[in-house]
Amino acid sequence: MAELSHKELEQYLLQSLNMVLGSIMQGESSYTRSFAVSVADDGFTFIPRLPSGYIIDDELYQKIFLIANAALYPRYTLLKQNSAYFVALDTDDIHVQRGLFFPWKKGISKRLVIPDLEAFSKNQPPNTIPIMENLTIDYNKVTHIAIAGNSGSGKSYFLTYLLSFLINFSELVVVDPKFDTPSRWARENGIAVIHPQKNRSKSDFVSEINENLSNCLKLIQQRQEILYDDPRHELSNLTIVMDEVLALSEGTNKNIKESFFSLLSQISLLGRATKIHLLLVSQRFDHQTIPVSVREQLNVLIQIGNINKRTTAFLYPDLNPEGIVIPIGKGSGLIQILNDKSAYNVQPLLCPTYYLPNTKRGIL
Repeated sequence: MAELSHKELEQYLLQSLNMVLGSIMQGESSYTRSFAVSVADDGFTFIPRLPSGYIIDDELYQKIFLIANAALYPRYTLLKQNSAYFVALDTDDIHVQRGLFFPWKKGISKRLVIPDLEAFSKNQPPNTIPIMENLTIDYNKVTHIAIAGNSGSGKSYFLTYLLSFLINFSELVVVDPKFDTPSRWARENGIAVIHPQKNRSKSDFVSEINENLSNCLKLIQQRQEILYDDPRHELSNLTIVMDEVLALSEGTNKNIKESFFSLLSQISLLGRATKIHLLLVSQRFDHQTIPVSVREQLNVLIQIGNINKRTTAFLYPDLNPEGIVIPIGKGSGLIQILNDKSAYNVQPLLCPTYYLPNTKRGIL
């Protein structure tokens, strides 16, 4: 596929926008010098010429996204923003000093296929987790991770994938209320699991979890004291992994549930500087599942399975997923990594396909 120059892309985008936006913008177009397009390596900028006869707002931004994303597919994938992405332009001309920026990545999301996950994970650089071709998570920049999805969407499969990397550079505390895939993975790798046991009530089980969370909170306080004396002290990662969090918060004694929520909130707020992370998996993340304060601290947001306004309402409350091209198939969805480099980009996700060594294939 021959690569188009910036000038060719600008002309193509202008043609695509002119054909659709004319009716929305009272006939204004690039032919009447009402707007222009500028293409860069990391995206393109829609440049309106003001004063204009159309309103430059979030609705216009989303319209342009719908037009351009379809027009550019599959050469480029536009990265969806929660709202209009305004940028200031380097010019003295007041008529064109601002623009709407549309970041993109070259090509489309491509699934990783890994013949031997154990060998592959051990050969990666420290603190890195490959997610797709050309997308890798730097765990040094991870605060907390959430994975949401309907039953059967592939959450446990993807969780096992993440655990296979985390074991190489993080201590793990694993909570598995279903006593299922994560427990089998932990058993094969010699990691203790907090899970339900016979003749114990639900509240008793969550009380045990609270005790372990309390110990993690104490560790945070100890690490804070270390960092107070030596801000450059290198701390090791500790990740608290909870599968099916919704199963923990539903049907639990009120006081125990409040304690659980309080501990989660404190860990989510204080864990960032002390390298103590949460990895939470649930069918949904409403206020009944985790406190809002915890949700606000998550910076890797993954939604697997059905994608629509209803399913994305909790992890991406400000996002309208319309126009995002999501490949069909199990283990597909959306991912958003919030850090200083990625702005608020939301992009299609294709979870890796992997195979475990013959000795461990019974885990899944």
